[in-house]
Amino acid sequence: MLQETDRIETWRNTMEEVREEIGQVIVGQTETVEQMLWCVFAGGHALLEGIPGLGKTMLVRSAADALDLPFSRIQFTPDLMPSDITGTDVIHFGAEGGAAGEFRRGPLFGSIVLADEINRATPKTQSALLEAMQEKTVTVGGVTHRLPEPFFVLATQNPLENEGTYPLPEAQLDRFLLKLDVDYPSPDELKEIIRRTTASGSRQAVKRADAAALLDIQQGVKEVLLSEDVLDYAVRLLMMTHPDRNESPDSVKRYVRFGSGPRGLQAIIAVSKVRAIAKGRMHVSTGDILAAAKPAMRHRLLLNFEGQAEGVSPDTLVADILDRLEHSR
Repeated sequence: MLQETDRIETWRNTMEEVREEIGQVIVGQTETVEQMLWCVFAGGHALLEGIPGLGKTMLVRSAADALDLPFSRIQFTPDLMPSDITGTDVIHFGAEGGAAGEFRRGPLFGSIVLADEINRATPKTQSALLEAMQEKTVTVGGVTHRLPEPFFVLATQNPLENEGTYPLPEAQLDRFLLKLDVDYPSPDELKEIIRRTTASGSRQAVKRADAAALLDIQQGVKEVLLSEDVLDYAVRLLMMTHPDRNESPDSVKRYVRFGSGPRGLQAIIAVSKVRAIAKGRMHVSTGDILAAAKPAMRHRLLLNFEGQAEGVSPDTLVADILDRLEHSR
């Protein structure tokens, strides 16, 4: 049996190897890659937002290759139906007139499911993911089917300003552990992208871990220690997202209609534990909490009309909260 220090080092090395392997395919996007892997190793789902052409789909595919997990892609379109995602019951008629039912699985039955351009589908189809993301099951015709382990939804979406998009319901947004902003590459990164994509023999990610290693890390994450002081720090951060709290920043009181619910705190703690292991620790620090705050909170702040009209960025509000939190210590 491995000693604790050996286990931590094994987990940390696995996480680093996967991250480096994805970096061999994806140019730049260092923070996005790191945060997506936090989400995967925490056992949660991630929403990646950015304009078309920034490599969001390739990033998810590369993660599936590096982790050697079954990959499934769903291209969301306005005419996509819920049964196109979950699967449907099919009736087979025999030669003698008998009939037998069979469940034909949809593309949701994969370990890493890429929900590509999720906000191009109608809310009815988007909501078909809710049960899968929360319970990791699919119910069709009154029969519940369990999804494989591990199971992740890594969804991409275009900014809502783009034509032909539908905003995700708040209930579904809350199911995503993290929301990641995919930034535009720098000039040097653009040149490297061109070198890699216009030359012969484009590189693909190769296996650096497997499902067993991933599940082992997920179990190890649950063993990371969380002190009462650090938990209090995270709770104070969460409470400051609510505009009716005296300690909340003025910007939150002015622009936020509703703050984050309990899932926001769960996301911060889960991701902080993964980050602690990535840093070679078995305890959560306030630095881990700070690093997890923006991706865990940016999709859980519901702006009021004034905030929407003025185009207030949730990241700016989270930054104000963190600044107030640090000055009040």
